[in-house]
Amino acid sequence: MIIAIDGPAGAGKSTVARQVAAHLGFSYIDSGAMYRALALASQENGLNASSDCEKIISLAFDLPLHFEDNGTRIFIGERDVSTPIRAPHMGEATSQIAAIGKVRPAIVAQQQRLGRAGEANCGGAVLEGRDIQTVVFPDADLKIFLTATPSTRAARRIGDWASQLNIQQQEIDLAQLEREIAERDERDSTREDSPLVAAKDAVILPTDDLTIDEVIAKIVELAREKM
Repeated sequence: MIIAIDGPAGAGKSTVARQVAAHLGFSYIDSGAMYRALALASQENGLNASSDCEKIISLAFDLPLHFEDNGTRIFIGERDVSTPIRAPHMGEATSQIAAIGKVRPAIVAQQQRLGRAGEANCGGAVLEGRDIQTVVFPDADLKIFLTATPSTRAARRIGDWASQLNIQQQEIDLAQLEREIAERDERDSTREDSPLVAAKDAVILPTDDLTIDEVIAKIVELAREKM
């Protein structure tokens, strides 16, 4: 069984998908982390998304990515990059990298490989990220599209950064973050290659007024009905 969870930045995809996989005993594949890892590697190699597209495309095909601990840790080769890819500035960098059209086939092929391996080895896989249910696994057994307002998502992001990176919430400009999220939504939903949209057969799930546990329980219920 393949469960594909999409939605805009900050909608809670990663947390929800990880817990859904744990509840069902499925493999969890953080597709967004793969793009973040590529963005990090590009920065470390001095590559710019606007001027070094061909070099970034080549890097995307060659990057040795793998997950451990059921998708909670991502590695480039032997290096655990789970923490640095979540730094605040990496969100914008990742969006720019993902907008390079020819980068996506390389990452998509890896996502499909990992998803099918999880299905074979664990009975199922949960993948989350933009275009998972429209491009990567259009034949997924269950498609979920999480939504939330930019203000809700900005507040969640600040809370995540504060806990993960040991910084104070007041150190982050909430209004600026809201603007960046809205701009990113516009860019992601209007790009020509794999825009951010809900599949026609996706379950659209607004999360503004739901707790994480309530969202997880709803998706697990839908998955068990499919099973």
